[in-house]
Amino acid sequence: MSQSPHPRTELFEGPETPPLETEEEPVVESVSHETLRRPPHTRIIVIANQKGGVGKTTTAVNIAAAMGWGGLKVLLVDMDPQGNASTALGIDHRQGIRGTYEVLLEGDAMEWHVVKSDEAPGLWVLPATIDLAGAELELVSIPGRERRLTDALDVYLTDHEIDYVIFDCPPSLGLLTLNALVAAREILIPIQCEYYALEGVTQLLRTINLVKGNLNDHLVLSTVLLTMYDGRTRLSAQVAEEVRTHFPKETLNTVIPRSVRVSEAPSYGQTVITYHRASAGGQAYLQATEEIANRA
Repeated sequence: MSQSPHPRTELFEGPETPPLETEEEPVVESVSHETLRRPPHTRIIVIANQKGGVGKTTTAVNIAAAMGWGGLKVLLVDMDPQGNASTALGIDHRQGIRGTYEVLLEGDAMEWHVVKSDEAPGLWVLPATIDLAGAELELVSIPGRERRLTDALDVYLTDHEIDYVIFDCPPSLGLLTLNALVAAREILIPIQCEYYALEGVTQLLRTINLVKGNLNDHLVLSTVLLTMYDGRTRLSAQVAEEVRTHFPKETLNTVIPRSVRVSEAPSYGQTVITYHRASAGGQAYLQATEEIANRA
């Protein structure tokens, strides 16, 4: 892949003078990180919430990039037909590009289609294309349809040293998300700090329990991340308090604020980690990533 014109810097080592920001989002003090803790075994995390617009893809790509800059080896598997994670990580996913669809439907090996991302050292992506839109109907007639991703990932991990596998899922609980839930060991739920924040989480938890009971006994809800937090409103504080009451151990201390830079980054084919890491959103994702790594 061609190199991005934006310079890459070591994000977890040493200070950096942050660039100026607009009045809408003040510059925050840059957090200095050391190399992130490497887990003893590959951690496989699915990021899911069937409620749309909660920051699933944004969370997936920024945590993956932050881990890569922290010295870890990461594989992000794009399970969403929209391919937004592929876009944010600078990966070509035009129709006809081979990736997740071919792995699930045609039995291709993951290593044939995994692409190195320029967004961070040690970051690889299995891209998604619009072809995935019909995959759920096509999977229905395939024996062992819910384990297609598990089987392919097991083969890939046999020959590749990976610290984290991250699945970015569509906003539904269909066969694509089910494949990710069966293949994963942990689930991370992003919850927006807005009205109806917990809408859909109850159904997701029921699905998790069904998967645990029938298809994947190892799956645990390990992490809840509060997103789109607006410190100026009482509503955000109330929602955060309610979520922490329901998930006291799982909820990260770090919250992801509403951020102009986070919203802008994907339009440049970047994560906020490389687009503007000194922004409030960039620093929050670095802190959240460090929390996740420290739970290994």
